Amino acid sequence: CTVKTCWMRLPSFRSVGDALKDRFDGASRVMMPNTEVEAPVQRNDAAPHRVPRRDRYRFQLRPHNPDHKTPGVKDLVYLESSPGFCEKNPRLGIPGTHGRACNDTSIGVDGCDLMCCGRGYRTETMFVVERCNCTFHWCCAV
Repeated sequence: CTVKTCWMRLPSFRSVGDALKDRFDGASRVMMPNTEVEAPVQRNDAAPHRVPRRDRYRFQLRPHNPDHKTPGVKDLVYLESSPGFCEKNPRLGIPGTHGRACNDTSIGVDGCDLMCCGRGYRTETMFVVERCNCTFHWCCAV
């Protein structure tokens, strides 16, 4: 007699994050149709919450660029582009990146190439002399 036990297991956090990032990078800008959004489709024998998700609405998202294909059911979509964070926008509470210190050796978010948004940056070199409160102790007798 053999026994087989199967356990449901979540994928690793890293693999979920990588999959979401891939979808985010491939997200499509879409437009809502100009017509009024119609009421959800309901069958006589089904409660509203039991109608399959794909059948709930009759409208279809259209790509913002007509040369692009219509997004699939698993594609990420967005209606408006994100605001730029390089320039100051007080209405949206965006301080911009002018005058901020950056790390010219970093390729991360604190790096000058990314933070300065291609505007270029000024490098300052500073020499600082500090007293270290060092003392000399003679160690040996001759």
